[in-house]
This record gives sequence, structure tokens and C-alpha cells, in this order.
Amino acid sequence: MKKSMIMAGLSCILAAVSCMDFLEEDLKSSLAPTNTYTSTLGFEVGSAGLYSIARSEYNTWGEEGAFIHNGACPYEALQIGTDIVVQSGAKDGSLTPFANLTMNGSTQFVKTYWTWAYDLINSANELLIFSAQNENWDYPSDKALYEAEARFFRAYAYRYLYYLYGDVPYVETIQQPFLLDFTRDPKAEILQHILDDLQFASENLPEDPDAVKVGKLTKWAALHLLSEMQLVAKDYTGAARSAEAVINSGYFSLNKERFGSKENLAKDGNAFSDMFLEGQQNRTSGNKESIWVMQFEYGAVGGGTNSDDWTRRAWNPQYYNINGFSLSVEYGGRGLAQIAPMKWWIGVKGTNATPDNPTDGIFNDGDIRNAESSIKREWLYNNPDVSNLYGQKCNITDATWNSGQLFPALTKFFFGVEANLTLTGDYKDRMKFRLAETYLLLAEAYLGQKDPQKAADAVNVVRRRAKVTDVQASEMDMDFLLDERIRELVGEEVRRFTLLRTGKFLDRVRKYNDAQKDIIDEHHLLWPIPQTIIDSNRDVEFPQNPGYDN
Repeated sequence: MKKSMIMAGLSCILAAVSCMDFLEEDLKSSLAPTNTYTSTLGFEVGSAGLYSIARSEYNTWGEEGAFIHNGACPYEALQIGTDIVVQSGAKDGSLTPFANLTMNGSTQFVKTYWTWAYDLINSANELLIFSAQNENWDYPSDKALYEAEARFFRAYAYRYLYYLYGDVPYVETIQQPFLLDFTRDPKAEILQHILDDLQFASENLPEDPDAVKVGKLTKWAALHLLSEMQLVAKDYTGAARSAEAVINSGYFSLNKERFGSKENLAKDGNAFSDMFLEGQQNRTSGNKESIWVMQFEYGAVGGGTNSDDWTRRAWNPQYYNINGFSLSVEYGGRGLAQIAPMKWWIGVKGTNATPDNPTDGIFNDGDIRNAESSIKREWLYNNPDVSNLYGQKCNITDATWNSGQLFPALTKFFFGVEANLTLTGDYKDRMKFRLAETYLLLAEAYLGQKDPQKAADAVNVVRRRAKVTDVQASEMDMDFLLDERIRELVGEEVRRFTLLRTGKFLDRVRKYNDAQKDIIDEHHLLWPIPQTIIDSNRDVEFPQNPGYDN
């Protein structure tokens, strides 16, 4: 259903008036759609804006126009109410409603994810409208290229709305004055629009990833995401076809040998952990596994700002608050431990928390994804000023784990700068899609086709890189695949979306999440609709999702 674009406009206004200096007149730029979208160069400017909005999901305190800010890294809200992490003792109040399932239409990230998604949709729609009018292109193919980028990002944003809120307004035009009578379009219609946009993007984005600027989309990124959304639509044949197209493209391969700079090769590591070292996310570093990499590198032209990716503050412990430790690059810099891994999957080996259960969680012996270079478990006191402890091992205990001060930590989110160790952000480029996940999407498609042998074959490609034994078809089910996604993709994937897509959300939360297992029910499969949207749509009732009070 075609509707004029109002939701993004309203949400952006509401976000803007929350700023302290919203009444100050400050002309930021003379650029406007009418004088920007008049040439290929103008559309490149608009395209850059889409990438910038997309990556602001990982922002927090706000800088240079951030859309989500003043709390934890918002993507933590999509991890915490699942089967992998809990809120640690180093609590951030913005995450508490998602940890104890008390979120409502006024909860911060409930509102800001809606704002962010519709702002991205609005910007994509604007580019599409002006591209239809423009006749001044450098090359005949430019029009389809920029439309493909815009339609990819529109689908990308609707993906979030689909998973989080269910039925939402579908908008693809911009019209003044604003409308106040929106209705919610069915999820099935939203999903079909997503599929259509991704199909168009896959047919019109560039094919050769080495022939585009670093960080730019290619058809393979569109096909990777299309495979996921075809799984949502239960089009398992189509999902397998899309994933196989990426796998068989000839452009990508799993990193099976160590690679990267001489400095990084001198560090302890392996083919898996090398992907997460600074400067080694893009193809230019030798990383042929990356399909789409968001550009966050701090201090680089086209990179991120001081606020753009604060993932590290989520996952890394506050070891520096323990007597005998000091901030260091080796230990990942300054984390805030706003979330902590659950013991069932990461294991407690080497701790004195549960000496009768010295397991490695869900990892098999020899799994390089569980090596010290991937999950740091050995913490040695590193402050030379505390000489009686220096160099000795600090044991991980229930107390250090629950407080957020010390637990096994994912080194994929380590980052530190000697000149400023108090920096809280990650500042590394972020692998958004990589080939290992494409194989796991393929396995999911084969499970949907009731073919566990082919599913096992796909998973085993990933497991062989990890140096572990093959999974047999008799063992291959959705729970095994979900465990494998933790081993390979924890912290990278949107765990909430994975559990929803596979239909395992309630089962897994009830099994593994002690804080939620007795209170979660069907209505928690969706978030509430932001109350500001319900209130502003005053000409027609805009219903709240079931189970949430208006």
C-alpha cells in the first residue's frame, strides 16, 4: 500500500526536540534534495548518507547527527533478552527493561529503533524519488546503481521493523502536509516489499567486490540478506539458491590460514581471530571472507567518529577496577561490561566458580573459536605498581562475573589506543555479512527442506575451518545450528532476529535465560509500538501490540 512519508518525519522531529539546543538556528549545510540530486555526484552524496544512517545503529552518546544515543549501545537490546547474555552488575538503565521484560511504548530503544529505521527509509525513498526525475547521469548504469543501494537500505530498515514491531506502515513516497491517519500494514506485505527490494538490489548492484570502494555494497550482500529474508518467508528453496549464489560466486572464501599485517601476524592468533584484529576486516587486508563491511575505523577518511561503534563497552569486562590491573591494549582497552555471557555456552573452565563442572561450554576440544586469541580466559595482573600481584593469575569467580569485572571475554571486540586508553568505542571496521554466516544460512535452508545431510555438509565447511570434527546428519537439527551460530557469530549476529526467524525464541529463552524463563510469553515476540507514534496518529486509532498497555 502506497502512503505518504510521515512516520519518519514525526519521529525525527520528536528526536530533534529532545536535544538541548533545538531552538538555535544553525545552518549546517546548503545542501538540499533539489540542489543535490541533480547529478551522479549528488546521488553519491545521498548514498553516503544512507551508509552513515545504517551504521549509526551502533552509536550511543550521539555525535554528528546520531539517531540513537544517550544509553548503552542500542544493539545490546537485541542480544540481552535472548539465550546468550545477561545484564551484568555493571548495569545500564537503558537495558534494564529488556533484561526484565518491562519495556513499554515509552522505553528508549523501543522509540529510537523505530526512529532510526524510518529515517533510513525516508532517506532511501527520497533518493528513489529524485532518481526517477533526474536525467543527468555520468553513465547510463548510474540510475539503477543508486536505486539498488537505496532499495537495499530500505529493505534493511524494514527488516528491523518487521522483526521488532510486526505490522507497520509501509511508506514509499514523501508528501506534505504530514498525515495523521496511518494504519499498520500486515507483516506479510512488509516482507514481500523487503524481498522485492532485495531482488532488485541483487540484480543491479556491482558484481566484483574488488571493483568498488571499500565498504560499498555488491550484489552478494543483497543476496546474503535476501537468503535470510527468504528463510523468514519459508521459501527454503529460494533461500538455498541465494546463499549458494554467494558461495559459488568465486569472490569469497573462508579464511583458513593466518593473514594480515606483519605486526598482527606476530601476535598469538589463528585464521578466525585474525579477522577481528584492527585493520583486517576488509578485502584489502587479505580477508576474503567479508561480504559487506561497515566502515568505522576511527581517524580514517570515511570512517567513524568517537561515538560510532561502542560495541566494546557492551562485551568487555571492567577488569581495570580490580586491584592489580590497569587499562591496556592487550586486555582490550576500556570495556563497561553492560552485558555478560551466559555460562552454559561460553563455559567456566579455568575458573573457581564451579570446580565440579570444568567445561568449555558448547565448544569442542581444539575449536579455534575458543582459543585464548578468540575468548580471553587467562587474566594476569598487569599493574607493575602492585608488585605483590603483578604477573599472577586473577581467577574468574561468580562475584567477578556477576559484577562485570572479570569473565571470559570475546577478543573480537577488543580495541585500545595507547595514547588514550579511556576511549570507550570499538573503532574497528565491522564485518556485517561474512561467508561463514552464508554457509549457516544455507544449512538453515536445507533444514527447512528436511535435508539434514545437506545441512550438515554446509555447517561442516565452517566447522572444518574451526578445526573441529564434522557434525553428522543424525545430530543436525535447529538447536545444533543455533549453537553453531553462537560459536561462529556471537556478538556479530542479531541474536533476537535469529531466534525469531527459526521459531526457537521462546524455547531457548525458557531453557537458558534464568532471568526471563518464568515471565516470558508470546506477546514478548514483538516489542511495543512507540507511544509517541500512537499519540501523534490522532486522526485514526493506531493499535498497540497485544500485551502492552497504551
